[in-house]
Amino acid sequence: MNLRYLAQEGALIQQELGFVILLSIAALVAIFVRRIRLPYTVALVLVGLLLSLFPNLIEFEISSELILALLVPPLLFEATLHLPWGGLRRDLLPVLLLALVGTLIGTFIVGGMVQQILNIPWAAAIAFGALISATDPVAVIAFFRSLGVSKRLTILVEGESLFNDGVAIVIFNIAVAAGAASANGGTTYFSLSEALLEFIMVAFGGLAVGLVLGYIVSSIILKNVDDHLIETATTVALAFGAFLMAEAFGELINVPGLHLSGILAVVAAGLMVGNIGSYNTSPTTKITLNNFWEFLTFVVNSLVFLLIGIRIAFRQLTPNLVPILVAVLAILVSRAIIVYALGWLNGRLQPRNHIPTSYRHVMFWGGLRGAISLALALTLTDTFSPELANELQVMTFGVVLFTLLVQGLSIEQLIKRLGLGHKSPQQVEQQRQQTLLYTKQAGKTELARLRQEGILSPEIWEAMDAVYDADIVRHKADLSVHLQQFPELEQAMYLQARLDMLRAEKSALADAAQRGLVGEEVQHALARQLNDQVAALELIQANRGLGDEKE
Repeated sequence: MNLRYLAQEGALIQQELGFVILLSIAALVAIFVRRIRLPYTVALVLVGLLLSLFPNLIEFEISSELILALLVPPLLFEATLHLPWGGLRRDLLPVLLLALVGTLIGTFIVGGMVQQILNIPWAAAIAFGALISATDPVAVIAFFRSLGVSKRLTILVEGESLFNDGVAIVIFNIAVAAGAASANGGTTYFSLSEALLEFIMVAFGGLAVGLVLGYIVSSIILKNVDDHLIETATTVALAFGAFLMAEAFGELINVPGLHLSGILAVVAAGLMVGNIGSYNTSPTTKITLNNFWEFLTFVVNSLVFLLIGIRIAFRQLTPNLVPILVAVLAILVSRAIIVYALGWLNGRLQPRNHIPTSYRHVMFWGGLRGAISLALALTLTDTFSPELANELQVMTFGVVLFTLLVQGLSIEQLIKRLGLGHKSPQQVEQQRQQTLLYTKQAGKTELARLRQEGILSPEIWEAMDAVYDADIVRHKADLSVHLQQFPELEQAMYLQARLDMLRAEKSALADAAQRGLVGEEVQHALARQLNDQVAALELIQANRGLGDEKE
């Protein structure tokens, strides 16, 4: 038998064994953290750090390609599946300010401080600033889902993190190109104007690829194919296919060297499926999709944070404490400037949709770093000298470790102290009763569809429909009694329902204008009235403490 084949087979078995061991460790950690107040992801990093003390224990290759191309796409896709476009659209300006302008500012602040204090070459300093300035969606989403923060704060943090990692990768690649030009003694041409043009093309091109693919899957396959297995498989192909098509776009159109942002393509595709495709599927498919992506996210998240801990070795950190401390100081300073300055600017641009100060505190301290920073750092050896690349990698490891362990462990207390993550028992019970009523009504609607299509006989439908009617009547009565006991909850429900209706009216007005049913002058007048009503209700919510926005 071919010896080369045997060697490849042995390496594959080692990788498979490493995967099994890591997944088993993750399951044990998940069981353990249920008994203690420790975030699951932090526990995984700590276990990974412990495993790093035994370098030969697990044979599992950790590369930038593994993280960026295999682990990150499903995490981003799953996160965007649950990101409502309505909420994101409301805060699109601050999200884009933070993701685009904030990442640029952070890159140059961090790069400038590192260059001045540590005397690192400009190209390398800017590359480090880019890879470390973007908040990592893998880390942020993993922490925030368990904290119970408000919907708007979640959208602000997740929205920023989902977009700014793609922006950071584009800036990083431009900085690396400048570093390559410098390393070649100036023989490689580099132009700032061309770099900016490339930035726009790569970022928006990636978004365009994701939007097109996501629309095709949502409006053609998910709408017309009623098979939960095929539809789920299609979303998996979309998550990885959007990334690969964007990155290999130049090869597809025969333009060597051209590539678009695969990360932003995945984000755009996930938004399309989550906000269009999910409404075109049956309840069975929705359940299958949610369960599958929840499981896949658990597996990938477990691998990501374990690998982060394994890759960050203590023996590398101790001799480089000064550069690490400089890097940590730089990212804290830049993050504070970005969040508070751009938050103030957003308030000046749209006073009715300002970001409360308490939100900005959480956004500042919740700027965690993780997998993407680590993946980009691992590629530095391809451009810079081994000594410089190693120093930048160790600085990255130190910053990632600081944000995960120090900021990650303390952010829950910050949220509680600010009063942003607490729900009273009365609110919890109200949500439980509303959810029960909502699910029963959804079941009754599906039952009517089955009868209309002839799948159920009239006798079976009548029996099951009677059960649903009884359950709905009971849950309505329970909710009514609960609201009578706590009338402030009914006020909150009324205000929220009124806000939802006004936003639906705004959407209908825009649709009417697009169809030519209303003139531009009338549209603007009606839009102003609706905006004033929305602003008034949001102000009432804030003053009564019924909404998300607490100062």
